This record gives sequence, C-alpha cells and structure tokens, in this order.
Amino acid sequence: MYTPTRTMTAKELANMPDNGFRRELVKGELREMAPAGRFHGRYAMRIGASLLSWAEATDAGEVYAAETGFLLASDHVRAPDAAFVRAERLAEIGDADGFIPLAPDVAVEVVSPSDRYAEVNEKIEDWLDAGTRAVVVADPRRRTASVHRRGAPTVTLDESDILEVGDAAPGWTMPVANIFA
Repeated sequence: MYTPTRTMTAKELANMPDNGFRRELVKGELREMAPAGRFHGRYAMRIGASLLSWAEATDAGEVYAAETGFLLASDHVRAPDAAFVRAERLAEIGDADGFIPLAPDVAVEVVSPSDRYAEVNEKIEDWLDAGTRAVVVADPRRRTASVHRRGAPTVTLDESDILEVGDAAPGWTMPVANIFA
C-alpha cells in the first residue's frame, strides 16, 4: 500500500529543534545525516580553509562551513561541506538571515564512507541546476578531486594535480595532495 510522504518547507526546517544531525530538504523531503567523521571533516576543512585564505586575501567573497544551508527553492535546502559566494552576489541579498537565498558559486562535497555515488551525483545536479558555477567533489577512497560545471566535461584530478575552478573563484588554486595530506 502506498503511503504519501509528508513534505515540508524550508521555513519548517528552519524551525526544527537541533537533534545533533545535519539536515537537508530535498524537494520537500527531510534528509538527516550523521555528523561527519574525522577524515571527512578534515578534508572539508582543508578545502574550506584554502578557499577562505584566498577569499580574505582578495576580498572576493565569503566562505561558509558545512552547517550552512542554501535555499534553492521553498522546499529545497542543501548544505555543502564548504561553499564560496562572490561578494557582488552577497551584496544583492543584503543582510538576509537564515538560509542563504541563493546557490553558492562553488559548492564542495566530500564523499563519506557511507555515501552512495548516486547520492553524490544527485547533489551535483541539484547544485548545478540551482546555478552553482562549480561543484568540487573530493573523493577520499580514490584520492581524487573532480570539478563539475554545467555544459562542460567533468575534470578529475589526482594528487599530482592542482585544483582550480576558473571563473567561479578566479585565482584560487589548491594542490589536490593538500586535501588528503
């Protein structure tokens, strides 16, 4: 027997009490995730710290941590492992509080041991569909970083390569080896 799932809005998500889980809202469906493990957190922080150092040195924009929700639609909130938004786009939304009401220019996803690649691909598509210019996926199992852009082939890099995302964060680079060091 089919039982319809109750959907919720981003406003309802924002008002839920903290239960220790990370939450996202995907087309009205609540998804809860356990907190990140040691290595997942370390890899996400290394990428985020590199982005932050570059963004502060260039006044390019703001970098956000994993708990930050991006409002992609009234029933769609995603939280990447790290994100960058250009300064001029932040100026457009002013001092809006709560979930950030736009897609980041760069979304970073670190593949967790429990992630299925189909779930990661769904996140990539959600980000690109919402207008994210570059999605970086760090894969600890393969020790690679891939860059996904709408209308362009995926670029997969190994530890001998330099990660960069072009005009999504112009001038930012990071050795892939530094992610997994």
